[in-house]
Amino acid sequence: MGEFMNGSRASTRVELKDGWMLKQAGDESENAWLPVQAVPTDVYRELLANKKIADPFEDLNELSVRWVADQDWVYKKHFGVDLQAVSPGARLDLVFEGLDTFATVYLNGKEILTSENMFLSHRVNVNDHCRSDNVLEIVFDSARLRGQKLLEEHSHEHRFIARQTEDGRIPVRKAQYHWGWDWGPILVGTSGPWKPVYIDCYVARIDDIWVESQFSDDLKDCSGYIHGNTAGDLNGAKVSISLTYGGEQVFRTECVVGTDGSIKCPFAISSVKLWCPQPYGAPLRYRLDAALYRDGTVVDEKSKMIGFRKVELVQTPDASGKSFYFRINGTDIFAGGSCWIPGSSYLSELSKEKYYDWIELLQRGNQNMVRVWGGGIYEDDAFYDACDELGVLVWQDFCFACGNYPAYPSFMQSFELEARQNIQRLRSHPSLVIWAGSNEDYQVQERYKLHYDYSDKDPQSWLKSNFPARYYYEYLLPKVVQEEHPGAAYHPTSPWGDGKDTADPTVGDIHQWNIWHGTMEKYQYADSLGGRFVSEFGMEAYPHLETILSAVTKPEQQYPGSMTMDFHNKAIGHERRLVSYVAENFQLKTDLPSFTHLTQMVQAEAMSYAYKHWRRAWGTHTGTQGQPIERKCGGILVWQFNDCWPTMSWAIVDYYGIRKPAYYSISRALKPITIAVSRTVRDWSKKKMNEMLELGQVDPTTEAREGTVYNVWIANSTGVVAASEVKVEVRFVSIKTGSSVLPTQGRAVQMDTNSTTDVWKDQVGPLNADLCDPTKPFDLDKYDPYIIHATLYLQGIRTSTDTAWPEPFKFLDFADRGLKFKKSGDKATQVIITADKPVKGLVFEETRVMRLNDNNFDIVPGEDVLVEVEGVPLNELRYTYVGAPVGSIKIDFT
Repeated sequence: MGEFMNGSRASTRVELKDGWMLKQAGDESENAWLPVQAVPTDVYRELLANKKIADPFEDLNELSVRWVADQDWVYKKHFGVDLQAVSPGARLDLVFEGLDTFATVYLNGKEILTSENMFLSHRVNVNDHCRSDNVLEIVFDSARLRGQKLLEEHSHEHRFIARQTEDGRIPVRKAQYHWGWDWGPILVGTSGPWKPVYIDCYVARIDDIWVESQFSDDLKDCSGYIHGNTAGDLNGAKVSISLTYGGEQVFRTECVVGTDGSIKCPFAISSVKLWCPQPYGAPLRYRLDAALYRDGTVVDEKSKMIGFRKVELVQTPDASGKSFYFRINGTDIFAGGSCWIPGSSYLSELSKEKYYDWIELLQRGNQNMVRVWGGGIYEDDAFYDACDELGVLVWQDFCFACGNYPAYPSFMQSFELEARQNIQRLRSHPSLVIWAGSNEDYQVQERYKLHYDYSDKDPQSWLKSNFPARYYYEYLLPKVVQEEHPGAAYHPTSPWGDGKDTADPTVGDIHQWNIWHGTMEKYQYADSLGGRFVSEFGMEAYPHLETILSAVTKPEQQYPGSMTMDFHNKAIGHERRLVSYVAENFQLKTDLPSFTHLTQMVQAEAMSYAYKHWRRAWGTHTGTQGQPIERKCGGILVWQFNDCWPTMSWAIVDYYGIRKPAYYSISRALKPITIAVSRTVRDWSKKKMNEMLELGQVDPTTEAREGTVYNVWIANSTGVVAASEVKVEVRFVSIKTGSSVLPTQGRAVQMDTNSTTDVWKDQVGPLNADLCDPTKPFDLDKYDPYIIHATLYLQGIRTSTDTAWPEPFKFLDFADRGLKFKKSGDKATQVIITADKPVKGLVFEETRVMRLNDNNFDIVPGEDVLVEVEGVPLNELRYTYVGAPVGSIKIDFT
């Protein structure tokens, strides 16, 4: 290893990336060892690269690789070290940033490390073991079988419950989704060094550097302490620390390293530049640099980007219960975004560039928060770096999900170290604004009636109950978070309602699964299903056709409901749930392109209803002087943003990064300034027909006879706008003819900042005079349903539109829409779409190489839609819309 330069006293790191081999433990055959592409990696990736298994993401191949999880696996690498080039007194450490999961490490036949926690990093001094030629071996035991063994060992002291997949995952500190979930495959055999392995040569080093800060009342000045930890030969060591903004150094100091290796330097900055989430400001950052000196020579350096911001989780009693929202830098923040699951079943394939692309995609969709779900991992630094840079807030769960976790000593000790390591690693990221103890573990407590007495405040008694993990969520983690990340917001679990029912909509956060799961409420009733913060809800949909066909490769299986299609949809009861939502709302078509589009429309409409109604509950000014706005809903996070494999799921963006139509619905609903319109939705399918007939709510002709009540409002997440007085127009357009059934209504409105502004409230739309007499038979030929189309003009520019349709869509006639496509001037990347009659849900079929600035839109006569297209020629575009004669139509510019 010539990288250890002659006599150099500086730290040197050499990554052990290439030259590894892999074999199944116990296989002594001649061809047992397989070449490894590179580390980080896992067994599936290498078996696939060596053509030893079929691709688990295709067809039913997941079943054919189940054997992998029940085997032990060995990785081996030879590497050299030029010991003569290593400085006298220097240390040689082997560093393993992540080993998945039960690993024993040998160097030159000597055991140097055992690990039973995927989420831990390890540093091992190997000065006494290193030679000029070395053999490094890592033996990985089967995590699935070790989990089964742990169940047997501890069954007398703990009731293991896994609400998803097998109980054996619960005692294993490994990404829980590897055991499968209701959106992902069972691929437990991901054994391997899933993060980098390297050898570190140093005399002294900086382990960590981070900032603890506080602000003046006006937030103009920032002060506090810069902390750090060092290791090695620290005799006479000093550290130089500086803060730089925009290339200008704004702070510099030098301090002596403590005898325990610690660093603590006071700092102060005037006129501090604050980090803000979008769209509330710019995510401004400083560079923090530290240099460690011995005898006047720099022996190690560390640099990171940091941000200064003041975060408050506001939970105060109000008229609706108790609030739950974030206040950052003194500004109330509406958090609109998504829940994030790991971006692949093969974690080691996720590069820095992929992470950035994912977060940029989320941010471009006007989302400003992402929740890292507890059944996955503490994500790579690149994930949080991207969030920092792009102004996206992070909600971070600790890695517990949907289970009853034990608290025997070895488990607790491992988890506490896991928590401390990952808090230390992530605490410098300004984007990370809250830690949560788990995902849905208190729902497990409720469902299985595990002991829980909120009035009991003795943590030791919790350990003796059959719900001992309460000790983590309500005692250990709050303590550890404050010790390692002082001042950080902490939430015991998600969802959590201050020890009340986890579904209580008046306090804390909720997971609203009575849309899709539970009672399968109509998504049209989302406005009555909200809470103080909705941290999960969702609706399933198929991905675009390219992704479906990549996973279901056999033509004879490429139809809705085939064995392979159903196998890839892991959601329990997905057949009846998905078809029910489609059939309730749309004319059911079962060819693959049409059915794909209909499922996407169900998801997109559910997102539109939920986001715009719950965002409306962010708060409306009362007009009373001095009265604060009641923040009835502080945020919305859809389940889920992404997938870990190509599949049908709740994701709004599929495994390959292809956006579903719902992505665009959310993007429109979360625009910094946007218009929204709603109208009466009558339940056309209630079971208690006699009761509902008395209320006039099951008769599909009621709206035509009695009119519809509509509301129009503006949602504004900005504090300052160029012109606070805006213009709003509302049109009533016949679906049959495309003509207006009432003159356009216009109104100038004084738009409120960082809140919602009602423009029209509980207005009655036009009636159909020919159908108003209830004593006469309903003449369907005279039924002329209309859309309500609202437009917001800001400084005379059409800024936002929204359309409310009479529902269900299956009652409407979408024939002869008069759709027209034309290229915009000489530009080969722009398409202008117009229609003679209203069009619902026009969707271009997206692919991996395509990027659109907009998709899934309604088209209203008299208004055109311009779409920017990148990656494919315009004449290759295919599209469909609700009621289209066939499922996928090639664009025609003639």
